[in-house]
Amino acid sequence: MLTRRQNLLETITGGKPDRFVNQYEFMELIMEAPRDDRPKPGGTRKSKWGITFVWPEGQLGVFPLHDAEHKVLKDITKWREYVHAPEIDTTETVWAAAVAHADRVDRKDQYVAGIYLSGVFEMTHHLMGMTEAMMAFYEEPEAMHELIDYITEYELAYAKVLIEKIHPDCIFHHDDWGGQKNSFVSPSMFKEFFLPAYKKIYGFYKSNGVDLIVHHSDSYAANLVPYMIEMGIDIWQGVMTTNNTPELIKKYGGQISFMGDIDSGVVDFPDWTPEIAARETERACRNCGKLYFIPNLTQGLNVSSFPGVYEEVSRSIDRLSREMF
Repeated sequence: MLTRRQNLLETITGGKPDRFVNQYEFMELIMEAPRDDRPKPGGTRKSKWGITFVWPEGQLGVFPLHDAEHKVLKDITKWREYVHAPEIDTTETVWAAAVAHADRVDRKDQYVAGIYLSGVFEMTHHLMGMTEAMMAFYEEPEAMHELIDYITEYELAYAKVLIEKIHPDCIFHHDDWGGQKNSFVSPSMFKEFFLPAYKKIYGFYKSNGVDLIVHHSDSYAANLVPYMIEMGIDIWQGVMTTNNTPELIKKYGGQISFMGDIDSGVVDFPDWTPEIAARETERACRNCGKLYFIPNLTQGLNVSSFPGVYEEVSRSIDRLSREMF
């Protein structure tokens, strides 16, 4: 029987896996690494960048406040006056838990995965608001390029410390690039503003011992896949069914792999049932096949919003492995 790491490599290289990769099993996420934590449900928290995040009761996640009082970046043309990157803490005590966790991982079986959120695109609209960010790409492109360069340099500085401290061989990077039906920006705009930034970021990781780049975007982003490949992404996690995953595998398999196709919104809700989880998991596995595909809830962590959903999907994946391999 292949190790989890070996099975992942067989799957994404077109080899001979002996079962489906079961969701996040190949990654050991080092969640203890210092980062800007978000509030818990019902809470509010200001990040080190000054962004105020709120998690309203009864909602599934957080989002920044962008009223006049809380918006960080009030004028893109004066971004240097408003945006100040936080210091990166490198002290041993702050990193001790992350280092200890990474040291416990059997790297023959799993990848040690550093996690980064929020990514470059999300940072632009977290700082100023979605509408303002979208308008700034058109009205103030020079200032947006400068801001993106500044955000990118911070990411690179953090990456350097992360690599020195825990020596990850995988990075799990969040940056949502679309809604359910389309990307937030056009492919040409994405190429201009974000491809250079991510080539720097992912290129730095790859040149410093990180073998595997997993990028989370639980969205439609099929129109951006060529740029994902160019920037060095190995696995796109969060690929929703609106992308037509089987067609993406047919077209791009061997250049990039796809992790998801079990839409969290369809499976992970208050009245979920094991039957729904089994149905959606079977559809995904049989439609997408054994290579270049990892069945997974589209949510961007190895959890579900409602208790038991993630585990039920994992049980269904194991059952289908016994049936299909």
